[in-house]
Amino acid sequence: MKSKPLYFIIHKPYKVLSQFSNENGNPGLGSLYDLPKDVYPVGRLDLDSEGLLILTNDKSLNHQLLHPQNAHERVYWVEVDGVPDQKDLDDLQQGVTIRINGKVHQTRKAEARVIAPEIADRVPSVNTIKHPVRSWVELKLKEGKNRQVRRMTAAVAHPTLRLIRVSIEDLKLGSLASGAITQVSQKVIYKKLKL
Repeated sequence: MKSKPLYFIIHKPYKVLSQFSNENGNPGLGSLYDLPKDVYPVGRLDLDSEGLLILTNDKSLNHQLLHPQNAHERVYWVEVDGVPDQKDLDDLQQGVTIRINGKVHQTRKAEARVIAPEIADRVPSVNTIKHPVRSWVELKLKEGKNRQVRRMTAAVAHPTLRLIRVSIEDLKLGSLASGAITQVSQKVIYKKLKL
């Protein structure tokens, strides 16, 4: 019997893997949530990244959201070392050259602006002694290469200190606290993801 499609969104915490099993001493999602065995994450966030992650047992959603031909807008709030100037923001918007698995990649056009979000400190927090001057940048991308946001901010000499994915299309993290989970309907998730 085919199981009913299930859809959850979570606020993945810092230092939790985007998989259900633990690995190399790092906790997986299974240490936080008790969900049916056929539910899995759509895409991933790095161990050091936080924010919006979709969990589902809908293989069709996974394919539609992750296929490179279907460019979905993802929004990230990125705390960086220093304060980017207009040239840095222009470079991020026009696309920068990064390396992925040793190959040169020119990022697609993006949107970038300095923001001042009100968000809770991470645990553990960013080292303010090592990084006394920090700022937040909002990046809107339509591609998702491995560690792309971190590589992009490094390319303009403002390394990423903290990274939070806040939305995918119209599906938003909103006020969901770190580690929190909420279930959504198929109708809502497909509409918000513009599928």
